Amino acid sequence: MRRGHLFVVSGPSGAGKGTLIGKLMYSVPDAWLSVSCTTRQPRDCEIPDVSYHFVTNEAFDATAAQDGFLEWARYSDHAYGTPRAEVEEKLSEGKQVVLEIDVQGARQVKEKRPDAHLVFIEPPSLEELRRRLEARGTEDEETIDKRMAAAVMEMAAKDEYEKIVMNDDVDEALATLVAYVNEQADK
Repeated sequence: MRRGHLFVVSGPSGAGKGTLIGKLMYSVPDAWLSVSCTTRQPRDCEIPDVSYHFVTNEAFDATAAQDGFLEWARYSDHAYGTPRAEVEEKLSEGKQVVLEIDVQGARQVKEKRPDAHLVFIEPPSLEELRRRLEARGTEDEETIDKRMAAAVMEMAAKDEYEKIVMNDDVDEALATLVAYVNEQADK
């Protein structure tokens, strides 16, 4: 069986990563979205082992100590990581494995897996990004300001990625993303 490929998708909050990845899963039959581990508590709308693998701090630290994560980080009081064994298993099954992670995580993955394909989802402008974040209606102005500051830093790293997908129009961005995944999968 042909081995699958690893795709790391990053971009600022509000760029449309989640939307594009969700549509990608339906557009590429052998695509598989990795489920991250986290030490935080589940939110009401989240389903264990679908949204995240919810684990204790002790279990997370033990996995990290055994190099069981492809990448991991701590944000505030919680840890997040991509389980290496699941990713490797799906790749060996010929799946096109997709990780939705930030720039720092993408760097860790690329260091451990130089064959990983890095894809950056870019908003058309910072003004449009702010408009999208405000339109969500889920965050206050201070949180949006923090996300915008992070977006500037993330966008400064986009040249580290092999493929940049402009998400001005969802259908066009999806077509570009699907074509790229299929092109790499055929190699």
